[in-house]
Amino acid sequence: MDKKTISIIGSGNVGTHLALAFHRVGHRILQVWSREFDHAELLANKVFAEPIDNLKLLYPTADIYILAVSDDALFDMALDLRLRDSLVLHTAGSVSLKVLQPISRKHGVIWSPQTFIRDVAMNYDELPFCIEGATPDVEKQIHDLAASVSRNVYSVSTEQRQWLHLAAVMVNNFGNAVNALAQDLIEQHNIPFEILHPLISLTSDKIKQGNLWQQQTGPARRQDQKTIDRQRSMLANDESLLRLYDLMTELIQTHTLKK
Repeated sequence: MDKKTISIIGSGNVGTHLALAFHRVGHRILQVWSREFDHAELLANKVFAEPIDNLKLLYPTADIYILAVSDDALFDMALDLRLRDSLVLHTAGSVSLKVLQPISRKHGVIWSPQTFIRDVAMNYDELPFCIEGATPDVEKQIHDLAASVSRNVYSVSTEQRQWLHLAAVMVNNFGNAVNALAQDLIEQHNIPFEILHPLISLTSDKIKQGNLWQQQTGPARRQDQKTIDRQRSMLANDESLLRLYDLMTELIQTHTLKK
C-alpha cells in the first residue's frame, strides 16, 4: 500500500508498539500525543515524530489518527475532537466503533488480542489484527494498513470483537492468574516453580493441535476420585483455592463427558 502519515494519540503499551510497527514498514509517524509530554517525547524520538501534550496541536494533515487510549478516554475525546474526513481508528477490544462517529465519518477499529508490554520486542509479522470499518471502503483502508505490518488480519464485527475480547481475558488474564496461584502454592512448600515451566510450555503448544477438550488430562478427566479427594484435603485450609479446585474439577468432568 502507499505509505501513510499517521498520528498516534496515546503513548502507552499499545500506542508504542503500533507506532514502532508502522514506522518499521515505512509509514511516517507524524505526531505522538500523551498527557505527559515526556512520555510523548520518549516514543516520538524512537519514530522520528513530533511529541505533543495538547490535542489542539494536532496537525489536520495526517492520513490516519490512531487513538490508543483507555476506553473512558475514547468517550471523552469524542466530545471535543473533530478530524473531519480523516481516517480515525481506536484500538479497544470492547468498545463499539460508533464511539468515533462524532470525530470523523471515516472511522473504525484496529485491535489486536495480544498483551503489549512497552519495552518487550514483538514479532509484528505474526500479530493478529482484528479490524472493522464504518463502510466497506473504510474497512478496506484499515485492512491495507494492518496488512502492511502483519499477515494475520481478520474482519470482525463489534459483537464478534467483544466476544473475542472476553475469550482473550479468559485465556490470558484468567490463565495467568491460575498459573500465579500454582506458583504461590508450591513456593510455600519450597518447590521451585521452574520445574513446571516445561509443562506450561507444552500445554501452550497443544492449543494448536485441535479440540482442546479432547486433549484434557488429569484426575478430573480420568474420574480419579481418590486423587481428587486427596488434593481437596490438601487445600482444606485455603477456602478460595478449594472453591476454584472444585469448580474446575466439575467443569472438566461435565465438559469432557460430553465430548
